[in-house]
Amino acid sequence: MGGTGSGRGYRFGKDTTDDYLYLDVRWLQRSGLLELGKDSTLTWRRNGEPTGNINIISEGHHLRLIYKHRRPGREWQDEDYSIRLEWTPCHFGGLRAWFICPANGCGKRIAILYGGAIFLCRHCHRLAYSCQRERGYDRLARKADKIRDRLGWEAGILNGRGTKPKGMHRRTYLRLRWQHDGLVQASLAGIALNFGMDLDYSRV
Repeated sequence: MGGTGSGRGYRFGKDTTDDYLYLDVRWLQRSGLLELGKDSTLTWRRNGEPTGNINIISEGHHLRLIYKHRRPGREWQDEDYSIRLEWTPCHFGGLRAWFICPANGCGKRIAILYGGAIFLCRHCHRLAYSCQRERGYDRLARKADKIRDRLGWEAGILNGRGTKPKGMHRRTYLRLRWQHDGLVQASLAGIALNFGMDLDYSRV
């Protein structure tokens, strides 16, 4: 089975969005794949390797999905069904597409559907966002890494500081560095508390 090239893995029995392939109707619309009669084959990849594919055919107010799926220890099964689309006007003109979740009793207007035997919304699959499963110190480290990425520093809070990016205003740089250092110290303090360690994180 496949999808929009998300690059994320897919495993049954998991309960976060990162564990499922997905279709994002916004990406499909931007890519022109919702145009009437458009027939496309999309592939997910992980670390450069394909993990599955799906054929989608735009039928105007429906998107037809054709793919194979397999549960662990079972044979491959063919799926061929349609997902209803709705279109709403945008504030600055044009129309925005939405999926209508096909689960019985749902029918929510949604931007992303997650794969399983059938593509359904996050609520029907009972999925949590992966960040909801993070410990507090992991979340802090992830925020620090976002700042490191903006500064062009090597990823990983244990790698220490880099230098000021060329062209960045010094005041902006100092503000981001101050935010980064606070997040790093708080994250390492949380790690130390969780694992009962005595860390000297002031040197990081």
